[in-house]
Amino acid sequence: MPEAPRKAPPHKTQRFRWLLQREFWEHKGGFFWAPLVAGGISLLLSLMVIVIATVAARKHIADDVDITLNSGERFQINGLDLGMLTSKLGQEELRQLGDGLDLTLIMASSWPFIVLAFVLFFYCLGALYDERKDRSVLFWKSLPLSDRDTVLSKVATATLVAPLLATLAAIATMFGFLILISAVVALHGGNPYTLLWGPSSPLLLAGQYVAAIPVYALWALPTVGWLMLCSAWARTKPFLWAVMIPVFAGIFVAWFEVMGVFGLDTWWFFKNIVLRMLTSVFPLTWMDLEYLQHVDMDGPGAARNLMNPIGVYRNLAQANLWIGVVAGAAMIFAAIRLRRWRDEG
Repeated sequence: MPEAPRKAPPHKTQRFRWLLQREFWEHKGGFFWAPLVAGGISLLLSLMVIVIATVAARKHIADDVDITLNSGERFQINGLDLGMLTSKLGQEELRQLGDGLDLTLIMASSWPFIVLAFVLFFYCLGALYDERKDRSVLFWKSLPLSDRDTVLSKVATATLVAPLLATLAAIATMFGFLILISAVVALHGGNPYTLLWGPSSPLLLAGQYVAAIPVYALWALPTVGWLMLCSAWARTKPFLWAVMIPVFAGIFVAWFEVMGVFGLDTWWFFKNIVLRMLTSVFPLTWMDLEYLQHVDMDGPGAARNLMNPIGVYRNLAQANLWIGVVAGAAMIFAAIRLRRWRDEG
């Protein structure tokens, strides 16, 4: 009887995809549901604010209110009739309205990103510690999976998969907010396209969010590497080790500066060492004073300029980003080595 053909072993890329799927399903609540819930809470609070503002406006706005536009033209609003306002707005007023709407959209869609930062911090901190604590590492090491692939799949999840999911949740929140206020505008006689969708730039902002993910992944590597190193090394309480070591190092540097020893700059150390090790997973932390000097915050489209891909990708020319990448990669390599010989107790 002929032997059954042997099944070829899975390719390395397929195994890596399985590892990514494993990380997603094990942490689906944090990566998928938490940003969506945060966006939903943002929309709920926005709805509550709109209802309160509408009720207050109906109580306090007089029946006839005179409004003077920049052009000097005057008209009256009866109650909350937005139709008349739509017909009277000029190009300059619509531009200013669009800038305000873009800033509002960024603020409304920021909730998933804020949740993402905390989810990633504790995910990286427990990525290698938790599997030793519950001894599931024994099962995973029994499979034909290398420590390198296992750790790198966690790094890819933290720097690419989770930010992508949070970005999609933020974009959904942004369009949900636009739909919400469009309904309010339509109920009060306004034209949602003229007042909201035309002046604002939701598609442009969505594209900017997606385009910023690679820069975020590189910028976050120092924190991801440090937290995973602590996760692989600490026998207990990895949070305390991860936080207290950099903080106490900063305190010692400050003490040396006060005592006049070594001539170290405390602020430089906290900014480039302590904060990079602990806060790089928080979005937009690359926006320092040097970055903001290249952003036109006074001209038209100030909110859009804040996330302009040209400005965001200018970070790739900064030495501190690549120094952080090298440091993060070194700590990830150390975490891989530690996982190979660290006991499972």
